[in-house]
Amino acid sequence: MIERVFPFLGWLKGYNGDKFRADAIAGITVSLVLVPQSMAYAQLAGMPAYYGLYAAFLPPMLASLFGSSRQLATGPVAVVSLMTAASLEPLATAGSEGFIAYAIVLAFMVGLFQFALGVLRLGLIVNFLSHPVVNGFTNAAAIIIATSQLSKFFNVYVDSSEHHYQTILDVLNAAGHYTHWPSLAMGILAFGIMYGLKKAAPKVPNVLVAVAITTVLSWAVGFSKDVRAPLAAIQSPEVRALAEEFNATFDSKEKHAKERPALSAEFDKALESKVPLTMLQARYKLDVLNATITAEKEKEAEIREKLRGFLFRSETGQDGKPVFYLRVKGENAPGDDGRIWRVMVGNKKLDLEKLRMAGGGAVIGTIPKGLPAFGVPKLEASTMLKLLPFAVIISLLGFMEAISIAKAMAAKTGQRLDPNQELIGQGLANMLGALGQSYPTSGSFSRSAVNLQAGAVTGFSSVITSAAVVITLMFLTPVLYHLPEPVLAAVIMMAVIGLVNVSGFVHAWKAQWYDGVISVISFIATLAFAPHLDKGIMVGVTLSLGVFLYKSMRPKVHTLSRAGDSAFRSSVVHGLEQCLYVDMVRFDGPLFFANASYLEDQINDRLLKKKSLRHIVIVCNGINDMDASGEETLSLLVDRVRSAGLDISLSGVNEAVMEVLERTHLIEKIGRDRIFPTMERAVCSVHHDAHRNGEEAQCPLSNACALG
Repeated sequence: MIERVFPFLGWLKGYNGDKFRADAIAGITVSLVLVPQSMAYAQLAGMPAYYGLYAAFLPPMLASLFGSSRQLATGPVAVVSLMTAASLEPLATAGSEGFIAYAIVLAFMVGLFQFALGVLRLGLIVNFLSHPVVNGFTNAAAIIIATSQLSKFFNVYVDSSEHHYQTILDVLNAAGHYTHWPSLAMGILAFGIMYGLKKAAPKVPNVLVAVAITTVLSWAVGFSKDVRAPLAAIQSPEVRALAEEFNATFDSKEKHAKERPALSAEFDKALESKVPLTMLQARYKLDVLNATITAEKEKEAEIREKLRGFLFRSETGQDGKPVFYLRVKGENAPGDDGRIWRVMVGNKKLDLEKLRMAGGGAVIGTIPKGLPAFGVPKLEASTMLKLLPFAVIISLLGFMEAISIAKAMAAKTGQRLDPNQELIGQGLANMLGALGQSYPTSGSFSRSAVNLQAGAVTGFSSVITSAAVVITLMFLTPVLYHLPEPVLAAVIMMAVIGLVNVSGFVHAWKAQWYDGVISVISFIATLAFAPHLDKGIMVGVTLSLGVFLYKSMRPKVHTLSRAGDSAFRSSVVHGLEQCLYVDMVRFDGPLFFANASYLEDQINDRLLKKKSLRHIVIVCNGINDMDASGEETLSLLVDRVRSAGLDISLSGVNEAVMEVLERTHLIEKIGRDRIFPTMERAVCSVHHDAHRNGEEAQCPLSNACALG
């Protein structure tokens, strides 16, 4: 019982120095991959890069301590990071304080939901995400993740559009106007190093090598070049006017945004009063304010796009400080420093005395030194209600990814895996991780594979990994300052290559054509609705449930005949002749309220079409359960068939169905002598009477028994 609550106590059995050494080596090896990956995934989630380190601090340790898998490496992962960004973008601006606060609350809610499912032993709920849906979603997510990194490769900045494909078109359009070639070269170099090492030396931590080489190169060549300059340093009246207009629009938007809570409260009060005129006036005020804020947001975005489009050259002024002039194509100014400079405009108000001018590539920059501040996230009912649908989807998707990886490793190690305990581990990792400012995490396929290959014996390897992240946060953050952002983009792209699985569509189609269709539609819907990824998943889940319900309502019903191998098989599927007098009807599915009428229709159809029919045997081998509606329908069928002058029997009735027949006394109506354990016994018993004075020369069922 103690081990069920504290699974890590099971590690101590037979634990020795050799196992500790193996775990320590594996843990350090994983951390070499985790540190750069976590920062890359944090940016994918719309968070500052160092929040990836926060998410790599507590979750790996907690998931291993309280989960059932001893090799699963938990932390930031691509798909969950993308889902986090997609879920929160409608609620707050990526990277803002509000966005970060939402992400931490989301992590807590994801963990709470997973923990509750684990404690209640409801891990099977994850089956609502069928394999075809997950395959379609994962392939689409890989494409979305990879293309979302293009802006970092080209070092261009655009606002996110309503649809992901429009954002990518905007990125390509911006890249056509301006591409920072050193950034593109740095990203390609990192990608080449990782891909080359993966092929030539798989055991070498290719991510770490790529990060180390490019960071040193970035520092050596001065890859990043940012300066702070006053607005007056920009020698363009148009740019100065736009910058001032941007700030004025921003201030107006913020002012109106602060007025919205009061007007919303006024509208709620008007609704309570139920006075039509008061309600209309309050609604009008609120609608006007919302329309004004929307118009100001659009104007702000338009100005921001214009400011980002200006390219400058820099010269040293008389005071020794840089002065910026609009760059004219083909112009060679004598004092030009050779760099292309741009105004960095984000989603915040511009500091007109210290404008950020970028003349190089983007780097990670300053990472706060030390551990994150611990605290309970601010949990408000309104916030949690907004995040609930996203938390449920991320919980299920993240757990499905984690348990799939854990099962794959358990198959290799022979370890016993408990899905519900794994839910508890993942839940605690996300819940308690949120106390350390973590965003949602899950099991990582690539890092788990590294963990296993490095020789991890127990989950203590993940404890070592967390310790290595702590050392990084405490002492090594200055080393990461010059890490180029295009390199992190390359790390993400390299990681998601493994998510692309075209053969999954083919496999699903071969299994069942409709599974292939569901997989393809899920793929297309996810791409079409991106960045609203939850809609793509819901389309797939709805289709899966629709197919399941249709199949449940219309199970296969076959008339059986004797095949060449003496087995009973479907006469239609195998092209076999049917007996004129005995119809063996096999119903493949539970008999319940949704399909009971379908069985009734099938039997009635046979009664109308087969005029010479004398006996119906319902083969119940496929009926594994029966409810009250099914029992009532079966009772009516017995009455109808016998009133038509025919007889009816059952064969292969299992225990669950037999109990229903006994409890409802339907067994007495059917007759105990009309319920047979096997199809063979049923045919042997009814064949003679059904064929008395018959004209059938050779019965397709006659091989069932020796007929006297």
